[in-house]
Amino acid sequence: MNTIAQDWQELSREEAFKKYSRRIEKVIFKLPNGKETDFYIKKEGPAAGVLALTSDNQVIIAKQYRPGPKKVLMELPGGFVDPNEAPEVTMKRELLEETGYEGDVKLITTCLDDAYSTMERYCFVATNCRKIKEIENGENEFTELVLISLEEFKKILRSGQMTDVEVGFLGLDFLKLL
Repeated sequence: MNTIAQDWQELSREEAFKKYSRRIEKVIFKLPNGKETDFYIKKEGPAAGVLALTSDNQVIIAKQYRPGPKKVLMELPGGFVDPNEAPEVTMKRELLEETGYEGDVKLITTCLDDAYSTMERYCFVATNCRKIKEIENGENEFTELVLISLEEFKKILRSGQMTDVEVGFLGLDFLKLL
């Protein structure tokens, strides 16, 4: 049995589902053992997320209902990168829209969303954040702004019960706050 990891040969790709910004593609691969099989891949563009801290190290959180897990989650600010928009511009815009805060935004790395998605996530930190306006909720957004201590954020992050866990851990690591 061959146990060497290697690339697979893509034989075909077709859109299986599309609604709003969500797309699923059916992709047929030829595996290293010669077998052909299909996978359903989320076709997603790049996204950006930020660990944002006030000058007194309070973590800026957006609380909102999420239909997948069917509950209100604590989330780090972020969103999809618009076409022809630099990820840093997206991140500054999303931070301001979702929280009303701005700060010193810095790209720290990129990461993959999951094994069945094309999304690349740009991970940022924002320090010295200050509130300059109110939240701009869209028509289908109902977001609550929450500031929490670093210690409380670490507890929530370790529980895994929030989105963008990787952005939180990578941000804390970058800032040497783990």
